[in-house]
Amino acid sequence: MAVFKPFKALRPVARYASQVAALPYDVMNSEEARVMAEGKPYSFLHVDKAEIDLPAGTDLYSDAVYEKAAENLKRLETDGVCKSDAKPCFYIYRQIMNSRAQTGLVGCASVDDYIGNVIKKHELTRADKEADRIRHVDECDANTGPIFLCYRSEKVIHDAMESWQKQHAPVYDFTTDDGVEHTVWVIDDDALNASLCERFEKVDSFYIADGHHRAASAVKVAGKRREQKPDYDGTEEFNFFLAVLFESDCLAIMDYNRVIADLNGMSEAQFLQKISEKFEVERYAGEGQCRPEKAHSFGMLLGRSWYLITAKDGTYPQGDPVESLDVSILQNNLISPVLGIADPRTDKRIDFVGGIRGLGELEKRVNGGMALAFSMYPTTLDELMAIADARKVMPPKSTWFEPKLLSGLFIHKLK
Repeated sequence: MAVFKPFKALRPVARYASQVAALPYDVMNSEEARVMAEGKPYSFLHVDKAEIDLPAGTDLYSDAVYEKAAENLKRLETDGVCKSDAKPCFYIYRQIMNSRAQTGLVGCASVDDYIGNVIKKHELTRADKEADRIRHVDECDANTGPIFLCYRSEKVIHDAMESWQKQHAPVYDFTTDDGVEHTVWVIDDDALNASLCERFEKVDSFYIADGHHRAASAVKVAGKRREQKPDYDGTEEFNFFLAVLFESDCLAIMDYNRVIADLNGMSEAQFLQKISEKFEVERYAGEGQCRPEKAHSFGMLLGRSWYLITAKDGTYPQGDPVESLDVSILQNNLISPVLGIADPRTDKRIDFVGGIRGLGELEKRVNGGMALAFSMYPTTLDELMAIADARKVMPPKSTWFEPKLLSGLFIHKLK
């Protein structure tokens, strides 16, 4: 049984929505955020990346940054840019990118569902990243960025959301500079919201698609609040966190590609001979870049030439949901044993390129001095959910979701 509930969102007044909405804090650095927020006083980057309003060189984890974030969030409300809804609502959030739509329901998920693994994870978190968001949520007294959740599709929920969109006008409808259309409807019908809650209680599991650190941080803040209020009854807002819940059928995972700095002391001929022990290697005969068309095959850019390499039978355990992933096959049979990169999380000789940047970015990186690049076949949602169901962890940089959920359109206050 899963809990997903409506809430009183603090959100932009309609005329300010496009001015407030911003990309999530973790897809840019401070310098990039300063440029993106320049001339945009209402951009949510002033909340999520509050160091941009402090002198350059300010410690990103100093008290001043978190205090400025809370101050900037409060100012959005006091200046009338954002207002809280009068009663709890669900919100439909549709994004259209390159003619493909994904539509989610914005609401609040349960901290206890996270703890009890009703909300399933597939990624490890880092303590330093958690600590940053814990401070941010605690100081702002709000969840400022939504967690990207998905669930196996339910026709009743799908039909209810679709019907509401057809019968009601959206409150926000704008296109961002990257060409993504963002449209939001408010479901303010108490009876419909109650029926949606009841329907979600029949859903076995939610899955974190993206936002593991934000989710873990929200849960840690809830733990602190529970210690401070030992007589809590579970209905307090700090027992829930902001999320957008998508049907798995409407989502697409993009490729997450690899670039390597050197050939670990080998010549190109030695390298090709070595990898042929585990992979079928053929020079790519197609036009342009090599994009793999099926699982367990990889495009490989070596020097100026593209190759198609395919894992040989017996080089991976087919029944293991983690070890049979393409990212695992490449890591375990080539990147680690041949190139000597045992820990891709920390080794500086490997870098990762999200599929949104295209395979041309791989050619640019190799032409710029990297020795080698691999184009990947995307991980599937079924693979992600199978790993989460097995309580296992995906290798780093396995999934890249697009479009990103914007921050600032929905804020969940903790009290």
